[in-house]
Amino acid sequence: MGKPLHILLIEDDMNTCNRISNYIATKDNMDLVGVTNNSYVGIQYVQHTLPDAVILDLELHHGGGNGLFFLSDLNKLGLEKKPYILVTTYNSSKITLESARRLGADFILGKYEEAYSPESAVDFLEQLLPMIEIAESSNTSYMKDTQKDLEQGLIRRIHRELDLIGISPKVVGYKYLTDAIMITIDAPTTNISQILGNKYKKSNSSVERAMQNAINRAWNSNDTETLLNCYTAHINPDRGMPTIKEFIYFYAEKITDGR
Repeated sequence: MGKPLHILLIEDDMNTCNRISNYIATKDNMDLVGVTNNSYVGIQYVQHTLPDAVILDLELHHGGGNGLFFLSDLNKLGLEKKPYILVTTYNSSKITLESARRLGADFILGKYEEAYSPESAVDFLEQLLPMIEIAESSNTSYMKDTQKDLEQGLIRRIHRELDLIGISPKVVGYKYLTDAIMITIDAPTTNISQILGNKYKKSNSSVERAMQNAINRAWNSNDTETLLNCYTAHINPDRGMPTIKEFIYFYAEKITDGR
């Protein structure tokens, strides 16, 4: 038996995700490498796993972004081998569907069609299996390079956001906040201070103090309008500025959602 077809699922309906996941689990010639309801996270999955095919929902109302954003961002990656894109959608707009095709969708399955089911999307890919070029192990080094490029892009975006609210690279908390947001984007954890303390050989309290001082300085030195435009999350009026956790989670979500 040859190498299984690696499939990425970008879908915001939990029932559909479960059905497709369970159905693929019964197949020896297929493997589900990731599931997400967010088009931006989908791009991360592509960079990290180099799937052979993507089942892409155009509307991601319960996630982030949409299928067209994903296709557009996928084109910007400049991949040597693009995955086969199977779009599934309730949208019947000719303009929208033509836009998807122009952006690189290989085939579109209408969810409104009588013959459609989540399993039928998997069956469709299975029929095309001999024709879809499966990524070889020689792509491993390329995958590492693209992962590094992705991380550098995220870091640049975080730095832009910190610069906008006046947190200077000269402040010690700048690098801690950058790392903390990166960690939260990748895998949220309650042990951020400990992770950073171990990395920089500092105590947890000194890491937390540096991050909070950087946040406090931004809120004390910037005008209110700038802060409200950049940081739109609720702030406890008694504190007047976000906590470390609130700050980190806000920017991790903001960057992940591509806002």
